[in-house]
Amino acid sequence: MRLVIFDVDGTLVDSQSQIHAAMMRAFSSVGLEAPALPQVRAIVGLSLEVAMARLAPDHPAETHARLAQGYRTAYYEARVAGGAASGAPLFPGAREALLALNAQPETLLAVATGKARRGLDAVIEAHDLHGLFVSRQTADTNPSKPHPAMVEACLSETGIDAAAAVMVGDTSFDMDMARAAGAAALGVTWGYHAPESLGADRLVESFAALPAAIDALLGVPA
Repeated sequence: MRLVIFDVDGTLVDSQSQIHAAMMRAFSSVGLEAPALPQVRAIVGLSLEVAMARLAPDHPAETHARLAQGYRTAYYEARVAGGAASGAPLFPGAREALLALNAQPETLLAVATGKARRGLDAVIEAHDLHGLFVSRQTADTNPSKPHPAMVEACLSETGIDAAAAVMVGDTSFDMDMARAAGAAALGVTWGYHAPESLGADRLVESFAALPAAIDALLGVPA
């Protein structure tokens, strides 16, 4: 058996516009100048309080907590108003790749995301991804990436060894998390961090190339 763990924002779905809009509302709510989109892209994947500390380093933890709550409220309201599918569409080929991997008896799929469980559930519901992921690790119950806890939890829940697991993500946080847990690190080039900054074991430029890249890292299923 082998395990393929997916990041969500920037890997499976393109949610940067919705994330940036919610971030702008959160900063406005506490009277601070909102970060530019490149700054926001740089922190996607981190848990909210950790992300806010990076975006507002000169402010205290109390402000970071208020920013995080403001972001949660803004993101939720936008999702309810516009729907998760429109605010966070799947990248081209994502569904086909997930279904193809899920059809392999020897391959299990999981998720490790900086999203809250409520946000992840909304994405799964919006895109009808039910039943694909045997483990769903979120920011609610795990330390922020790049701490290895999310990957380790996926491994524990599935009983699969780290040597037979790969993390698929678009940020250096994903790659560092994978490596810290002893799993392979597979980077995608269409996400929010520059591909050359990822430090991945291998890069893919499309979902069509994903299955072969996983085989190259973990071995071809028998």
